[in-house]
Amino acid sequence: MTDGRPTQGKYAIGIDLGTTFSCVGVWKNDGVEIIPNDQGNRTTPSYVAFTTDERLIGDAAKSQAAMNPENTVFDAKRLIGRRFSDDEVQKDMKHWPFKVVQKSGDKPVIQVRYKNEVREFPPEEISSMVLLKMKEVAESYLGEPVFDAVVTCPAYFNDSQRQATRDAGTISGLNVMRIINEPTASAIAYGLDKKGQGEKKVLIFDYGGGTLDVSILVIAEGIFEVKATAGNTHLGGEDLDSILVQHCLQEFKSRNRNLEGDIESNQRAIRRLRTACERAKRTLSSSTAASIEVDSLFMGIDFVTNITRARFESLCEYEFHKTKEPVTRALTDSGFTKEQIDEVILVGGSTRIPKIQQILREMFGKEPNKSINPDEAVAYGAAVQAAILKGNAGEKAADLLLLDVVPLSIGVETAGGVMTVLIKRNTTMPVQKAMTFSTSTDNQAMVTVKVYEGERARARENNLLGKFDLCDIPPAPRAQPRIQVTFDVDANGVLQVTAEETGRAGGQKNSITIASEKGRLSRQDIERLVGEAERLKAEDDAVRDRVEAKNSLENYCFNTKGNLQQHAAQLPADKIEEITRLCDDVLRWIDDKHEKAEYDARYKEIEGLVNPLLVQMYKEIAEKEARENPPKAPEDGAAPPPPPPPAAGASEPRVDDVD
Repeated sequence: MTDGRPTQGKYAIGIDLGTTFSCVGVWKNDGVEIIPNDQGNRTTPSYVAFTTDERLIGDAAKSQAAMNPENTVFDAKRLIGRRFSDDEVQKDMKHWPFKVVQKSGDKPVIQVRYKNEVREFPPEEISSMVLLKMKEVAESYLGEPVFDAVVTCPAYFNDSQRQATRDAGTISGLNVMRIINEPTASAIAYGLDKKGQGEKKVLIFDYGGGTLDVSILVIAEGIFEVKATAGNTHLGGEDLDSILVQHCLQEFKSRNRNLEGDIESNQRAIRRLRTACERAKRTLSSSTAASIEVDSLFMGIDFVTNITRARFESLCEYEFHKTKEPVTRALTDSGFTKEQIDEVILVGGSTRIPKIQQILREMFGKEPNKSINPDEAVAYGAAVQAAILKGNAGEKAADLLLLDVVPLSIGVETAGGVMTVLIKRNTTMPVQKAMTFSTSTDNQAMVTVKVYEGERARARENNLLGKFDLCDIPPAPRAQPRIQVTFDVDANGVLQVTAEETGRAGGQKNSITIASEKGRLSRQDIERLVGEAERLKAEDDAVRDRVEAKNSLENYCFNTKGNLQQHAAQLPADKIEEITRLCDDVLRWIDDKHEKAEYDARYKEIEGLVNPLLVQMYKEIAEKEARENPPKAPEDGAAPPPPPPPAAGASEPRVDDVD
């Protein structure tokens, strides 16, 4: 049992929780299988939509985004673990059609209209809905419940974002066995079959929809050792889409200068334009030109424009240039030169862009490796790690060892506002470090331990993870009390900080797990959201059951009418008319919205009326045929063979049984 949830399921799954698309895999039949969703797609849009009737997740949510932009949520990963006041959050809010509001603790919360009520969801809950969808996809494929999962996150996610990702998994009903970095998962996908090929130094360039990660690993005989990681949690394909949208808006405005109304305030028009721009961006990866066409974009005016690959690269030049910096930083931190890197491995959909491949080709003087599927590699590696932790990976991956690193330096604020580092960035996890501090004034009775992460010298310029007080320190001159601060980072990258007075026996002690400080969810919040997730799932199931009951009734009526038409020549006209009228009455009634119980009751009612009529009709037809065509006796005078016995469990024919 973990967190009160059963973990007896046979399988553990690996989930790539992406900004724009998510993917799920499982270790089965001595290998990883990437699981297709109910639409047959191997990746699922990280979209959640709220309507007047139901909640939609994945392909269904994205397909209706243009009709319902204000209540269709995407990019939740860009909000997860962040504060509302962050510059990047404020910048993104200008591009989102849905509303983000500020709540206590500077938390960003997504506001939508659901079932004609204004509802608020923290980004962790939106991400949990996507995780729930991936869980259901896996359960449908495997035919049994799934409880355990390994979930990935960008290598440069800070502690708040990692903990928020774990919280999202908990809310979705999953036991998150491990949080692993996306580039590390991709390295597993690349290196799993490379045993016996000696040591290889590889650079994983993971450029997806919302984030860029660069990790350098040494792979040797099943040991994956991360040497350095760098990245930008706010640089991805979505930013390129936004640049194209702005370019098209400027062109539309310049063509229609006298137009009344502001197109930028029309969220439906912006959503349709964004979809067209995203399509054009993908086309430009394989063609030198693409067209962007949107019928009746705004106030009945069509918008059509052509964009060349050269123009696209010029518009996005600054974004492309920003991808070089994490590569340079990772090389510096690892101590390797460009020439020492054996392979540059491309991961993430945005690495299909020719300009990105050209930049890396020029930097390293070699062709990037495209041997693994950029969309599925992360989920593949996560599935391998999940199987190892579950203990059912088999010989192929059982001895795999993953040595990941701390992405950012972590330490405490000391006198003068200085950041004193206890654990340096790119230190292998898990790790524990301790340092002894003291008081800065005479008779100081309390010490506040402020925990930061970042690379700046001044504490206030770094990210505050949390703080706590160590009280009741006995009076003493400054610098005499001995206070030991211990940092403990587990394999998931989650940090626990302990402060203990060691100068006397039975000294004071206090600790904090960086999990419930300002800007993130408390245990009470998580429990509340778990309950809410269960209620929402129950509502989704009720909607699904109601739709299935409606479809079943509708199919019954149409099938009955179709069968009657097919056998019209043999059936009495008055009976056909009577049954057709009954079916038409029901089909008119179906147009209104009813509950599942009402559809079920109507199904039984129409079935009770129609089936006896059909049975009687076909009985009369059979009797008539028997009278008109009596069976002939065999020529040798033997009695005819008896009729075959009815099949076991056979019942009176329903209309569905009639040919």
